Amino acid sequence: MNPAQLAIYPSLKGKNVFVTGGATGIGACIVESFALQGAKVAFIDLAAEPAETLALSLSSKGCPAPWWRRCDVRDIPALQQTMAEAMTDCGDFHVLVNNVARDDRHAIEQVSLEYWDERMAVNQRPAFFAIQALLGGMRRLGGGSVINLGSTGWQVKAGGFPCYSVAKSSVNGLTRGLASTLGKHRIRINTVSPGWVMTERQIQLWLDDDGEKQIQQNQCIPDKLQPVDIARMVLFLASDDASMCTAQEFKVDAGWC
Repeated sequence: MNPAQLAIYPSLKGKNVFVTGGATGIGACIVESFALQGAKVAFIDLAAEPAETLALSLSSKGCPAPWWRRCDVRDIPALQQTMAEAMTDCGDFHVLVNNVARDDRHAIEQVSLEYWDERMAVNQRPAFFAIQALLGGMRRLGGGSVINLGSTGWQVKAGGFPCYSVAKSSVNGLTRGLASTLGKHRIRINTVSPGWVMTERQIQLWLDDDGEKQIQQNQCIPDKLQPVDIARMVLFLASDDASMCTAQEFKVDAGWC
């Protein structure tokens, strides 16, 4: 893939974009991809050091300096306060990307009530409250785009993370359940469901010889998925090119699911 031949979306230039979990992995690539389109990006993450590194890197490339804050999305009042600060500093947001998640492995026998609640607090709850926080601004702007990051893991019946599967399966319900309400204000909402993306975390923790075999056996396209593959779909859905796309799930998984 030659970056020089990939699409530029003029409608994204100057747009305000908010990304949750934007410091590393897919989120960082989404932040960078929007910045390279000329968008004004704000993001939150719990990891301050990589967030600062990303911000400095984008500034050095001549992109608009991103607004970012350290925020633990498990604390909903803190999330709401941080997003309110972002709107005060940056203005209303045209685009929201609900990216934050963690696919920690766990056995069903080990799940306590406290662990269940904590997993939902990371992987499920923040998306709704982030939408709620930016909804008024999108109405004022006359429209917007919400992109929720789902997963194909539960759809291919992958084991080892039942709490994650429950949370991620609910993303499509959130998308479809809000589409009519938001659509009346020309706010589009869609799900992007990645396959097995080769982030640094995935490579370090989960990719082994068996994983390599699974990729070759199950993907229709043999190349490994990269964060930029997900970011390109997110860019399209955020742009005016996707002005009539809403209530849909878009899989980017090289044909595994």
